Amino acid sequence: MNEPFTNQLSHCTCCPRNCGVNRIAGKLAVCKVGSEIRISHAGLHFGEEPPISGTQGSGTIFFAGCNLRCAFCQNYQISQEFQRHPSRVLSVDGLADEMLQLQSAGAHNINFVSPSHMIFQMADAIIVARQKGLVIPIVYNTNGYDSVDALRQIRGLVDIYLPDIKYMDDKLGKRYSAVLDYAEIIPGVLREMLDQVGHLQMDEDGIATHGLLVRHLVLPGQLENTRLCLRFLADLSPDISVSIMSQYSPQHKAGKYPEINRTLTKEEYDGITEYALDLGLENAFVQEIESQAACLPDFEQANPFNFA
Repeated sequence: MNEPFTNQLSHCTCCPRNCGVNRIAGKLAVCKVGSEIRISHAGLHFGEEPPISGTQGSGTIFFAGCNLRCAFCQNYQISQEFQRHPSRVLSVDGLADEMLQLQSAGAHNINFVSPSHMIFQMADAIIVARQKGLVIPIVYNTNGYDSVDALRQIRGLVDIYLPDIKYMDDKLGKRYSAVLDYAEIIPGVLREMLDQVGHLQMDEDGIATHGLLVRHLVLPGQLENTRLCLRFLADLSPDISVSIMSQYSPQHKAGKYPEINRTLTKEEYDGITEYALDLGLENAFVQEIESQAACLPDFEQANPFNFA
């Protein structure tokens, strides 16, 4: 019998921070979570891209904590301030049972949000859930700041990778997300994910079954960064599926940064979507600019999202 993935948390290097702390002994570092499985919300979610949410919803499980410190994070209540908000601690079997409950509720998939710092706990639970009858796809919904080594270890457990590509400029990563090497890390992460699962595949109803879908949130006034991100994706493969998100609004601590303390304009977004097409990125999902308000969650509520 293989050792639990979670045993590696005795000297944690599960993300590129490589903090090296003993989370099993309760030591905390950037993510502020020990070896326990701590979740902030689980339920059907209808606000993801159409192949993920479909008609019946994505079975979304939000982990508490995060390995980034994005000033503009719309999930800051649970990513950076989760100690102030309700959360639950589950066993591996308990998390497996949450997956099975979501499957029974009709979810198209199990969608783990912010798994980078919880990748090994997640992996152990997926194995148990599949032994108990989980058959729907697993979605790894990440900020993109992942360990390539950890991703290789869980190969075969994830069906759909849903990563961000936030920055191809390390100065922006440092300024807005308190990370020094995001632009250095993300290319290897995306190559590994594409190698594992290939391009996005959908069934006859347009529901994702396998593959990679990359997200990019367009930041106001930072359009050159967006162009760099899209150019990288086009060079990686023009067939890659990309979600170009217009939903940015200045949340959390964004007011401290005047240049991003506003919403994106329609002109900015339209220019970026045209640029993506010029690059040959035809498998692109776009948003209505009005999504800026509709996409904001409130994790004080039993149902944090106001999607229909």
